[in-house]
Amino acid sequence: MSQNFMPTLSKSKLIAFRQCPKRLWLEVHRPDLREDSPQTQARFEVGYQVGDIAKRIYDPEGIGAVIDFKTEGFKGAFERTKVLVANFRQPVFEAGFKAAGALAFADVLMPASENGQPVWRMVEVKSSTDVRDYHRDDIAVQTFVAKEAGVALKSVALAHIDSSWVYPGDGDYRGLLTEADLTADAFARLGEVREWIADAQKIVALPDEPTVAVGPQCHDPFDCGFCTYCNKDIPQPEYPVDWLPRLSPSQRTQLAEQGVNDLRHVPDELLGDTQMMVKEHTLAGTVRFDAAGAAEDLAPYGLPAYFLDFESVQFAVPIWKGTRPYQQIVFQFSLHKLDKSGDLIQIGCLNLSGEDPSEAIARELIKVCGKKGPVFVYHAGFETARIRELAERFPELSKPLLAINERVVDLLPIARNRYYHHSQQGSWSIKAVLPAAVPELSYGTLDGVVDGGTAMNAYCEAIQPGTTPERKREIEKQLLAYCRMDTLAMVRLWEFFTGRKGINKNSEI
Repeated sequence: MSQNFMPTLSKSKLIAFRQCPKRLWLEVHRPDLREDSPQTQARFEVGYQVGDIAKRIYDPEGIGAVIDFKTEGFKGAFERTKVLVANFRQPVFEAGFKAAGALAFADVLMPASENGQPVWRMVEVKSSTDVRDYHRDDIAVQTFVAKEAGVALKSVALAHIDSSWVYPGDGDYRGLLTEADLTADAFARLGEVREWIADAQKIVALPDEPTVAVGPQCHDPFDCGFCTYCNKDIPQPEYPVDWLPRLSPSQRTQLAEQGVNDLRHVPDELLGDTQMMVKEHTLAGTVRFDAAGAAEDLAPYGLPAYFLDFESVQFAVPIWKGTRPYQQIVFQFSLHKLDKSGDLIQIGCLNLSGEDPSEAIARELIKVCGKKGPVFVYHAGFETARIRELAERFPELSKPLLAINERVVDLLPIARNRYYHHSQQGSWSIKAVLPAAVPELSYGTLDGVVDGGTAMNAYCEAIQPGTTPERKREIEKQLLAYCRMDTLAMVRLWEFFTGRKGINKNSEI
C-alpha cells in the first residue's frame, strides 16, 4: 500500500482499531484469517433483528427511507443520503456518510427543528440492555463523520433494550427500546475521533502487521476473530492458570506482571484455599474425595427423590405475550424419579409447537414432581429462578410451584466442597465432574445437541415455520436425549456421593 494513500475507514474498522491495532491491520489486509465464533455470529443476528424492530418503532407510519449500500453501492448510498438529508422530510435509516477519512452508516436519523430551523436527531440502536464504554466510542465516530459530512446534527442518542419491558403481544414493540442521550459526550470527543482516524490510517499503511502481544484486549469488549491466528505460534502452558477457579482481575494482573501463565509457577501465597486445592491436585494428578462428608450432606434426604433439569431459550425481542427481553423461558425439562423400591423412572417434557410453552411446562412440572421428597438439581440458582418466574406469571399455580422450590436440593455445592478430580481443570460443571466420578456415563454419546447453547439453537430452529417435519423430529429426539442425560448424570452423581447402590437401572424409561 502506498505511503501517500490514506484509506477511508469504516466505523467498524475504527472500533476494531480501538480494541487492538493488530486487529485493524488484519481486518484490512488478511480478513481471510478471521474466524467468528457462533456467539459472535448470533450477536450479529440479534443486532439485525433489533434494527428491524427499531424501524417500526421510529417510523410507525412507514414513511421513512432506507438506504441499502449492498444494492445501491457505496457511491449511490452516499449520494441518496445527501439528497434525503437536505430535504428534512422523513426519517432515514442506515444513512451513509463519508468524510475526513472515515465512513459510517447511521441507524436512525429523525427530522426535528431547533429555533425554527430544520435539524436532525441521530439514534444508534444496540441490542444490549445498557450503555457500554465501546458504545460511546461508536457514537463518537458516528457523530464525527455525520458532522464532517455537513449534517445539521442537533442531538445524538443510543437506543438500547429495556429489559424490564413486558411484551403486550400483537406485534406492538413500543417500549422495547429506551434512549440514553449522549450528545454532550459525543460532541466533546470529535477531536479524539480525528486522532483515531489518523492513527488508524498509519496502522493500515504499515507493510507488515504490527506486533501486539495477546492479552485482555483479545476478548474485550468482544472476542476477536483473529485469536486463533495470533495464538498459533505461542507455546501453550501445560497447566494454564485459567484452570484456577474464580481467578480475580487483581490476581490475573499480578500473574501477568510476573509473566506467569502456568499453574506450576503460580505463587502459593496468591491463592485462596479452593484455588490452592485445585493447583495441588491438578499438578499431582490426584483426586480429593471426602466421601464421608458427601454422604453426610445427603443423609437427610430420603426416597422418593426427584432429579430435575430445565432447558431454556431467550429472545432479545420477545415473541410471546407477557415475556421480557432476554428472559429465560423454559421450553423443556427432564425429571428422573427414584422411588423407595429403587425403580428409576424418567419423564421428558418438550414443547416444540412454537407457542409459549410456559404454562404447559408449569402444569406438567407440578404434576410429575409430586408433593414430597427432595428435588435435586445442579446449580439451584437457575432452576429456582425459573420456577419463581413461572409462579409470578401464573398466580393460580404459584403455591404448588413455590412448594417445589422449597424442596430443591443443590448437588453443585456438594460436588464443589467434597470432590475434585485433576481432570476437571478447575471446573465443577456437571460435564466436568461426571466423566471423572462416573466414567461409564458420557455426554460424548450425544448427537447434535451437546450443551445448553446448542439446545437453545436447536429449539429456535425447530419452531421456525420453514423447518421440515423430518428435521423437527430429529431435533426433538436430540433435545430429549440431551436433557435426559443431564438428569441421569445427577442420579449417578447422587449414587456416587451417597455411596448407595441398589438402583434398578433396567427400570429406567
